Amino acid sequence: MASSKRQYSGIERELVRALTHACETAKHEITGFTWLTHRVDYARFPESLVVTWVFDSDNSMNAAIANQGAMTLQALTLAAFEDIGIAVASIKPHVELDSEERCASQHGGDWAARLNSRHRAGGKHGQRH
Repeated sequence: MASSKRQYSGIERELVRALTHACETAKHEITGFTWLTHRVDYARFPESLVVTWVFDSDNSMNAAIANQGAMTLQALTLAAFEDIGIAVASIKPHVELDSEERCASQHGGDWAARLNSRHRAGGKHGQRH
């Protein structure tokens, strides 16, 4: 089990590095995008890996969707995954869009509670990028 923990620790570090790069790229390309996080249950890796891209408001998020921003975020996520050797059949189940506004109204601004309420991935939460 220790080697599995060590292996996952290495994957986690590489994933954070790749997603941080994707995050910085998105900040320059997509208006209203502010940060991202990821969550994963390594017992169900990589199926459980989900990246949540967070916007400042619902309006910004909806504008990005209307202007193909969601496709850009999917492409950035896929590039990050490929950069570290994570292969998935389709990127769509691994990408979510959300907003600070929605978290504030639905979870009182508590991102941990919001992410814990989502059942798609469960497991460990990544760090804010």
